[in-house]
Order: sequence, then C-alpha cells, then structure tokens
Amino acid sequence: MLDQISVTMLTKNSQRYLKASLEALSPFDEVLVLDNGSSDATIEIAKSFPNVTLVEHPFIGFGPLKNLAAQKAKHDWILSIDSDEIVPPALIKEIGQLDPSRIENLYAFARLNHYRGKVVRCCGWSPDIVTRIYNKRFTHFSDAQVHESLIMPPDAHKKLLNAELLHYPFDSTEELIEKMQRYSTLYAREHTKPSSPFKAFVRAGFGFFKNYFLQKGFLCGYEGLLISVSNANGIFYKYIKLYEKQRDRS
Repeated sequence: MLDQISVTMLTKNSQRYLKASLEALSPFDEVLVLDNGSSDATIEIAKSFPNVTLVEHPFIGFGPLKNLAAQKAKHDWILSIDSDEIVPPALIKEIGQLDPSRIENLYAFARLNHYRGKVVRCCGWSPDIVTRIYNKRFTHFSDAQVHESLIMPPDAHKKLLNAELLHYPFDSTEELIEKMQRYSTLYAREHTKPSSPFKAFVRAGFGFFKNYFLQKGFLCGYEGLLISVSNANGIFYKYIKLYEKQRDRS
C-alpha cells in the first residue's frame, strides 16, 4: 500500500518539526508538500528529501488547500498529515497492510497531542480521533477555511487503526495565542450567522467550563488551565470578530 499512497502536507514557516516529520515519511513513494508563503527554512528542508514534491500556492483556506494538494498528488490514495505531526513506524506498518482496492474505506487513528513536549490527556485533547486516509476518487475535504473535515459519502466505511499519530502543535503560550488569533479571524471571515457580545461571553464561559471541569483540565496542572483559558479566548474572539464584521456591514 505504501507505494500506492501519496502523503499530502500543508506548510507555512514549518521548519521546527518538518525535518523530523519528513524523515518519518521516507517509506512513502511521494510526499506532496504544498507551501503557502514560508519565509523560514521550510522550502529548503522540503527540497532536501528525494520523495518530496514541492508546490507553492497562496493561502485559500485549509479545506481548499488540502483538496488542491490531493489533486496534484500522483496517487489516488491520500494520507493527509500536518507539518507538526510525526508518523511512527507502527502506524506506517499498519498503513502498509491496508487493502488499496477498498476505495470506499476511510481510515482514522488517534492523535497524541503534546504541549511543550508533554502529552496532554485533558481539555478535549484526548482522545483525539482524526480521519486522514482516503481515496480522492471517492471523497474529499470540505471547503471550510478552518476546521475542515473529510466528506463522508453515504456508502463510506470509517475504520479505526490501532497505532497512534504524534502531534506537536504548541511549544509556548505565544504559539497558542498566535493560532487563536489566526483561526478566530478565519472563522469570522467564513461565517455569517448572528453574533453579539453576550453570545461571545456565554459561549466562551461554557467553553472554559467544559474544558477545565467536564474534560478534566484541572487534573493536568498549569497546562490544563492554560489550554482551557486559551480555548475560551478563541471562542470569545471569534464571535466578537464576527459581531464586528456584521456591524461594519450594517
């Protein structure tokens, strides 16, 4: 199966984990890296791997970019990986044993999320099941600017693999804040539903309660508190930005 699947990856200033991520993907026939404006060493790192095909394109939203990457990949089977994710040997072995003739199958696996190198098992970060293997002749990602997901056709079969994916999304509070800023802006740009300061406050308050208490963030030390507050801030600002956009239009 490994010689019949293309790995697709979006990058932008992704140098921190890119080398380790691409090294782990060396058993695959093709890794299609779609870069949207890196100014660090991302391009140079990607070009240094013989199985990498590099494509550059402006940012048009995460969903559309992932679909574009799949279109440019040479194989029909796609493994969609982020540049801060590392596929361990156990998961690669399991992927290699899949049946390529079952194009109606979509494959998911658990993702181990880390903060500053530490696994976080609270705040909704665990269990984190992501569906990432699919046949592009059968399905594709939604066109959402952010929080895109694979479309599940009526005759699709979702299968859960046993091995886990390693994910290193944040190494500092600054990175949490930067992602909150970027994603809340994309959310407000994409949506048109009514919003208000009161709605932003209530949604954010419930988000903190859910993360910190219902999803046991209080058991994860300062990381649990930090992530819960950050998630609540993200909720608050996405609705406030949506509210401001609506006020500007009116």
